[in-house]
Amino acid sequence: MASVTGSSFAISSLSCSFKQNKAYLKTSSLSIKGISFPSLRLKPATRRFSINCAAKPETVDKVCEIVKKQLALPGDSVVNGESKFTALGADSLDTVEIVMGLEEAFGITVEEENAQTIATVQDAADLIEELVSKKC
Repeated sequence: MASVTGSSFAISSLSCSFKQNKAYLKTSSLSIKGISFPSLRLKPATRRFSINCAAKPETVDKVCEIVKKQLALPGDSVVNGESKFTALGADSLDTVEIVMGLEEAFGITVEEENAQTIATVQDAADLIEELVSKKC
């Protein structure tokens, strides 16, 4: 988030300055062609706090094993969090079977709209973590 404090800028004949007060309201005065307009008070955009938690490594490992089993991949096949089901040779039926295997292994139920968002092993692991935490 960018903030402007005690600065001004000019575009052609448009001049504007901003100051931030203690209440986190921005005060600005506007001048166009030498004509000043009263100060404006604007509320800043709401600050957003987000947390992006990746699934535990053991969850990702378990999903990798289930995917290998469902797709009958050789033991030396590399499957990790970034592996896309389609790149591993899975079609839509295989993906449904993978989701069913995950539901059974983790004791969860995956809704159809959530199942359609799963494209990678990491997607599946993150969804599992979310569903398991809601279950508790």
